[in-house]
Amino acid sequence: MASTAYPFKIILGSKSKARREILEQMGYEFTIMTADIDEKAIRKEKPEDLVMALAEAKADAIISKLQIADIQVNDSEPTLLISADTVCIPFFKPVVVYEGMVREKPSSKEEARRYMKDYSGSKASTVSSVLVTNLQTGFRKGEWDKVEILFDEIPDETIDKLIEEGAVLGVAGGLIIEHPLILPLVKEVVGTTDSVMGLPKAVAERLISESL
Repeated sequence: MASTAYPFKIILGSKSKARREILEQMGYEFTIMTADIDEKAIRKEKPEDLVMALAEAKADAIISKLQIADIQVNDSEPTLLISADTVCIPFFKPVVVYEGMVREKPSSKEEARRYMKDYSGSKASTVSSVLVTNLQTGFRKGEWDKVEILFDEIPDETIDKLIEEGAVLGVAGGLIIEHPLILPLVKEVVGTTDSVMGLPKAVAERLISESL
């Protein structure tokens, strides 16, 4: 378990490169563990409920891994497990909020292309969850954060380049607003970029503090 300059340890329950970079920007050192869950098997009507349910399922799976491996975390320093999830909601189809038709990672290049064409000249929203579990005390608290993004027209050649590069296939809704090809086409972001990337810093900091 990596040590930090803080009187606690952190496990990041995610393989997301973006979440890892954000947590590093926040000044934390941490250990990474991934959860082997079937995300498609967890469905909720509301996107806010879905991202929280997924974060909880990831945390439970990692705690089970720790128990099976007989890894001791109840020592003199608290260990905080941070799990998270993000989904994308296309605003031009408002019924998705009611029918639970949220967008997770594209299942194919064709689906990623359709997603990005939908965003072109329109707007979308992301909902991200953060769940912090204190493995020493059992205390757990989570919150979700919503961001709205308005786009200019996205040229087909830009979409082609993004799909060829492949990064859009590994993120919710195929949405990477910080990408150099997409950033100039973002007209407005109502919220924070780190939340769109999957880990809202302000929410994470608050939950870490409350979990201690």
